[in-house]
Amino acid sequence: MTNVLTLENIVKTFPLQRKVFTAVDDVSLSIKEGTVYGLVGESGSGKSTLARCAMQLMRPTSGQAIFEGHDLGKLGPKALRTIRSRMGIVLQNPVASLNPRMSIGASVAEPLRAHTALKGHALQAKIDNLLDEVGLGAEHTHRLPHQLSGGQCQRVGIARALATSPRLLILDEPTSALDVSVQAQILNLLQDLQQQKGLTYLLISHDLDVVRYLSDEVAVMKTGKIVESGAAERIFTDPQHDYTRRLLEAAPGHGRPELADSHTLPTLTTQGND
Repeated sequence: MTNVLTLENIVKTFPLQRKVFTAVDDVSLSIKEGTVYGLVGESGSGKSTLARCAMQLMRPTSGQAIFEGHDLGKLGPKALRTIRSRMGIVLQNPVASLNPRMSIGASVAEPLRAHTALKGHALQAKIDNLLDEVGLGAEHTHRLPHQLSGGQCQRVGIARALATSPRLLILDEPTSALDVSVQAQILNLLQDLQQQKGLTYLLISHDLDVVRYLSDEVAVMKTGKIVESGAAERIFTDPQHDYTRRLLEAAPGHGRPELADSHTLPTLTTQGND
């Protein structure tokens, strides 16, 4: 099984008054093709900064981000733009991630216009297909974000991320802004899409139940460092680091029946009614 994304000794620092703040401190990890890699830790632990370094949305201070064999830090703007079309990101706040003045169809069309030559009926057919894949009908195409629920907006965000047929999706707290029942539907959708399309996910979340449900491997971050990593089930049943054990003990939703395992997680049965 090949590695889709490899991060080697990533460091990201920021100037802070007369000091330097290290947000990511010498982090290395590899994500295998077709798997879900969970990244957990408290707010401010460096998870989202690391993800942005992985996509080169933020240049790391040092270290390498290697995607599909390409060292992203060595690519020029044009080559990097091409490679980025193979990576997608789903953000935490689904409503804020959409332009409030742009229709749903226009939002989904943006990456298609930027990275493909689709026009006219072919473009609209692709938009309709993407909306269908995430459980929304063609009738949503002309609606504005404020006319949709939070769960529906997140489905639009997922459709946008899938528009260029990416190999890797970065899921940055994809369900934290949603109600628990809607979280379950979105998680089922993400799992179904991952299995159907052979996608690879980097899942960032502070919700341990979400990470345990979806992930094959997990890394635990604390103050910019990975303190423990390994198979998801081992991390959750036999944590080795004190910080991991404290996270598990303190998690307010730990053991939540709605998300605890695949036997109790509701299956996705609605067409975008969340």
